[in-house]
Amino acid sequence: MNLERAVVIPGDGIGPEVTCAVQRILEKAGAAIEWVPHDAGLTALAAGDEVLPGDTVAAIEHHGVALKGPCTTPVGKGFSSVNVQLRKRLNLYAAVRPVRSLPGVKTRFENVDLVIIRENTEGLYSGVENEVTPGVVMSMKVASENACTRIARWAFRYATHRQRKKITVLHKANIMKLTDGLFIRCAQQIHKKEYPNIEYNELIIDAGCMRLVQDPSAFDMLLLENLYGDVVSDLCAGLIGGLGVVPGANIGDTHAVFEAVHGSAPDIAGKNVANPLALLMSAVMMLNYMADHRANPGAKAVADRLRVAYDSALEAGCKTRDLGGELGTDAFADAVIERLQ
Repeated sequence: MNLERAVVIPGDGIGPEVTCAVQRILEKAGAAIEWVPHDAGLTALAAGDEVLPGDTVAAIEHHGVALKGPCTTPVGKGFSSVNVQLRKRLNLYAAVRPVRSLPGVKTRFENVDLVIIRENTEGLYSGVENEVTPGVVMSMKVASENACTRIARWAFRYATHRQRKKITVLHKANIMKLTDGLFIRCAQQIHKKEYPNIEYNELIIDAGCMRLVQDPSAFDMLLLENLYGDVVSDLCAGLIGGLGVVPGANIGDTHAVFEAVHGSAPDIAGKNVANPLALLMSAVMMLNYMADHRANPGAKAVADRLRVAYDSALEAGCKTRDLGGELGTDAFADAVIERLQ
């Protein structure tokens, strides 16, 4: 693997622990990465900086890629989400969440294999809120033809590259006829004009969620606007064991941030019990991105080796407490390292 430089943001709570474990695993796997550390979240605030320091954003702009641990976001007050700020400032318009059943992790379903693609910059997460009159507040849902078309084209291109067969759009265009109506029209046009070879269908989101929990094997790729994508991607994570076993990526035309999608879990920080798997899987996505976008085929070889190793560890019963096992953060990392081929 050719040497790569990547920003690393350890984050808050359990973030530094799982980040350190993942860096150690990647080094043992032969990933030639020079890490450029930067802070965000409560860690940055504690250092007297902004919640998302300008030099952190500038570093990602310069190096193009970042691996990010979980950052704390206050509920209902305080500073805005680091994740939302990153997506807006770097125009990371495509959120990608692969969800697949893992060996040794028993759930109600087997052979789940989904990819959720979420539009990352608009919708109700645009943050356009105001108080109309005392006691009455309003939040505006934003949709533009440019962003809707862009994410639809990105999803179909991803499906083609990854040899996926079908895209299903989940929407509420029966009620939100302008915003969600625009979203599905743009998807329809991209399908018809550019990717007619990919199977395409649509479902109203409430019916779609019911069908997901009845039979997730009926779906392949899901395409959703921002808020729906946030909710449904976590729902799908629940099908295979929770947020501790799914990776995440936020990708734009020139930059990408790969992150653990679970919380910072301050209650278990520093106890060496956190599961580093989600961040490790996100690092595997980052390596595949480097292979695809930076002509670095060695990165894919390392990614494949890592995936085989953590699958093998799970199948052998090497699991952290959140998955019913007894291993700590470092012990799970050791178990993966032992199985590297």
